[in-house]
Amino acid sequence: MLSVLKKIIPKSVFKFFQPVYHYGLALFGAVRYGFPSKKLTIIGITGTKGKTTTAELVNAILEANGYKTALQSTLRFKIGDKEKRNLFKMSMPGRFFMQKFLRDAVNAECTHAILEMTSEGAKQYRHKFIYPEALIFTNLAPEHIESHGSYQNYLQAKLCIAKELENRSERIIIANTDDKEGEKFLALNIQNKVPYSISDAIGIKADEKGSSFQVGKMMIHSKLPGIFNVSNMLGAIAYAKFAGIPEEAIKKGLENIDFVRGRMEKINCGQDFDVVVDYAHTPDSLKAVYETYKTHKTICVLGNTGGGRDTWKRPEMGKIADKYCDEIILTNEDPYDEDPMKIIEDVKSGISKKSVDIILDRRTAIASALAKARAVEGSQKTAVLITGKGTDPYIMEANGKKTPWDDATVAREELNQILGK
Repeated sequence: MLSVLKKIIPKSVFKFFQPVYHYGLALFGAVRYGFPSKKLTIIGITGTKGKTTTAELVNAILEANGYKTALQSTLRFKIGDKEKRNLFKMSMPGRFFMQKFLRDAVNAECTHAILEMTSEGAKQYRHKFIYPEALIFTNLAPEHIESHGSYQNYLQAKLCIAKELENRSERIIIANTDDKEGEKFLALNIQNKVPYSISDAIGIKADEKGSSFQVGKMMIHSKLPGIFNVSNMLGAIAYAKFAGIPEEAIKKGLENIDFVRGRMEKINCGQDFDVVVDYAHTPDSLKAVYETYKTHKTICVLGNTGGGRDTWKRPEMGKIADKYCDEIILTNEDPYDEDPMKIIEDVKSGISKKSVDIILDRRTAIASALAKARAVEGSQKTAVLITGKGTDPYIMEANGKKTPWDDATVAREELNQILGK
C-alpha cells in the first residue's frame, strides 16, 4: 500500500503524513490484538552491536529461573519451546507482526518477552504500544546514517525507544557506560537506572575459547568468546539482578549457552584450524572479532553489508582487515542495486599493506579461504574468519533478487568437501 501511495501522492505531502500513517498502523495493530504487551513483562534490547546475543542471554537466564519466554530477534522468533528462523532481514518486523507475536506469546502462557528494538523500527513507530518494563542499551556506533540523515538522528531514534519508559512506575533503563552515549540514556526520566561497565567484572579472562569473570561472589565460566561478550553478559546480569533472579539461575543461564548462531559461531567438521562465522558489519565489531584471534594466522573473508548505504565505512573495514588479517579475501555480501565490484573496490581502497584476493562469488571465496587454511604448515594456529552476514538468510541483489544463503551452512558444506567427507 505504501509503495502505491508514494507513486500517486506528491513527495512533500507524503512525507508530512508518513508519521501519521505509521503511528495509525501501530495503534490499529495493538487494538486488533488486544494490547498483548500489557499482559507480559517486556524486556527490550537496543544498541548497534550485541543486541541478539544479549537477548539470548536474558532469555537463558529467565528460562533457567523457570519462566516461559518469548524471544524476537535478528536470529529467531521463539514462543515457549517453538521457534522459527527470522527470514525478514530485519530485527524488528512490522507493527502487525509484532503485536500478533506478542498475542501468540500471551496465548501460549508466556510470562516474559525479550525483544530487539531498533532505530529503523522506531522511525516507523514499531516500538509504540509495546510498553517495555526494562530496556538494555548495549552501545552505539555509526550505522544507517543515510537512512537517518545523521548520526545525531540515529541516536535520537534510539533514545525515542528509551523514552517509552519515562513517567511509568517500576521501569528500568540499563545502560553500558563504557559507551560514550550511555549517560544520555541514564539521564532520561526513568524511575530505575542501572549503569554497567566492564569494570564491574573482576579477573576477566577472554579469548577465542571462551571467557570467565567474577561479579560480586558469582563466578561465571562462559563458552562465549571475546571481551565484548563479557560486556553483553554484564548487561544481562544487571537486568536479572533488578528482576530479583537468584544468582544460581543467572550463572546457570549464562553457562548454558554454548554459542549464538552467527555470532562468533565456530564451524567444526574435524579440521585442524578454526572457522568462525560472525555478523560483524561495523568497524568496531569487525575489530573485536579480529582482536579475539590476534594470536592466530588469520584468513579473512569480508565485503560490506548493504549496497547503497553506509558507504563511509567501506574503506574503514578495509583498514581494519589490513591491520589484523594475514590474508584477505574480498567478496560479495548484499549489493542490492549497487555494483558489487564498486563496493569491493571501496573496501579495497583501505588496504595498503596486505595482498588481496577478490572473489565475487561468496561460496567460492569461503572455499578458497578454507583451502588456504588447510595448506598452512607449521605449528601456528590458523583461523578462517567469515564476517558480514552471520545468519542473514539471503544475499540481496539487484532488482529485488534474493538468493537463499547461510554462511555457516556453506562453510560446513565446503569444509566437508575439502576434508573428503
